[in-house]
Amino acid sequence: MARERSRTPRLDQPRESRRTLIARPQVDPETFARFAERFARFMGTARFLVYMTGFVVLWLAWNTFAPASVQFDPRALNYTLLTLILSLQASYAAPLILLAQNRQDDRDRVLGEQDRARDERGLADTEYLTREVAALRIALREVATRDFVRSELRAVLDELEERDRAAAGSAPDTDDLPAADTEPADRG
Repeated sequence: MARERSRTPRLDQPRESRRTLIARPQVDPETFARFAERFARFMGTARFLVYMTGFVVLWLAWNTFAPASVQFDPRALNYTLLTLILSLQASYAAPLILLAQNRQDDRDRVLGEQDRARDERGLADTEYLTREVAALRIALREVATRDFVRSELRAVLDELEERDRAAAGSAPDTDDLPAADTEPADRG
């Protein structure tokens, strides 16, 4: 008979899944990293510096020159809230910038590996072509050149002309010979 499993966990077996009282937020690392890069890129622009400078100037002007009843971060307290906000902004900016730099380092590493692989392929192709050119040079040393063939043909032609002259000097005139029968002979 099949034995039913009990709902109570056994002490000699590990738990199959971990129960959590508070669900952790699920954050896509790639999406968050893209956000960090955009944020870091924005913080490195002149526009951000102008916005931040404008914000600080307005904050200081309001809390310095406005009536004391409407000031929310008075000068008497050394702009404590402004200091807190700027510290908070810096504490979030630093890790986001580091994350963006890490992603850029990863991209640079991958590009470097691709460059090395491409350079190795280029070097292998160059070495192959160098070997092929060397083989062609060796093979061309054994091949007759155009000038060599012309000189050999000229020598053969001169030799044939000499034979023709020598044969013409010792052979009788062909005009004096009787005409040969041009009809083919019956064969069998």
